Amino acid sequence: MILTAFLRALGQLGDRRFRRVMLLGIGLSFLLLAAIYALFLGAIQWLVPETVAIPFLGPVGGLDTLLSWGSLVLMIGLSVFLMMPVASAFVGLFLEDVADAVEDRHYPHLPPATPVGILDAAIDALNLFGAVVAANIAALFLYPFAGPFVPVVFWAVNGYLLGREYFTLVAMRRLGRRGARELRARHAGTVWLAGTLMAAPLSVPLLNLAIPVLGVATFTHLFHALRSRAEGGS
Repeated sequence: MILTAFLRALGQLGDRRFRRVMLLGIGLSFLLLAAIYALFLGAIQWLVPETVAIPFLGPVGGLDTLLSWGSLVLMIGLSVFLMMPVASAFVGLFLEDVADAVEDRHYPHLPPATPVGILDAAIDALNLFGAVVAANIAALFLYPFAGPFVPVVFWAVNGYLLGREYFTLVAMRRLGRRGARELRARHAGTVWLAGTLMAAPLSVPLLNLAIPVLGVATFTHLFHALRSRAEGGS
């Protein structure tokens, strides 16, 4: 079921609406990170003087330039860590486009879904961003004890978060927030496993930028499969 959902999502990756959301997510992420760096750079140039008096050495210049270059290196390193959660947050704002594209192609018999409000989408996107960043920061303290299982910890943590958030966001379009949570709770293991499949490529540069769109599409298929199974068994 999970592999089928993922392969069907992967097969639709060339969809025009998929590409639009992916490019919007990546573009807005770069703009946000660039704006943060610009503010950080402006703060350095404003707060750090051009010359600093050091005992026994006298005035030393160029400290602001050194810190500016150092902040650029730091920002590049942070962008590797932040790009995926930032892109995920922005993709969450355009989730309707991806889910609608999947349903138009694979489930044309369904009535229109109830759209998620802009405010709700923004709140959910921020919650996803905060949860992913906070969980990965917390996981950093576990990595020294994980040894060769560091990738497993990374996949498990991010898989749980991606599964929980994406499945809920997709399901609430059809069931409402409460119904989505109840369905997710009944299939918690399946949702977590599917999220882990999404988390596995997160450490691969560039490929990880496609994960938010693939995640929404995969969980759209998974939601319909689980809902169909539940209705068939009732």
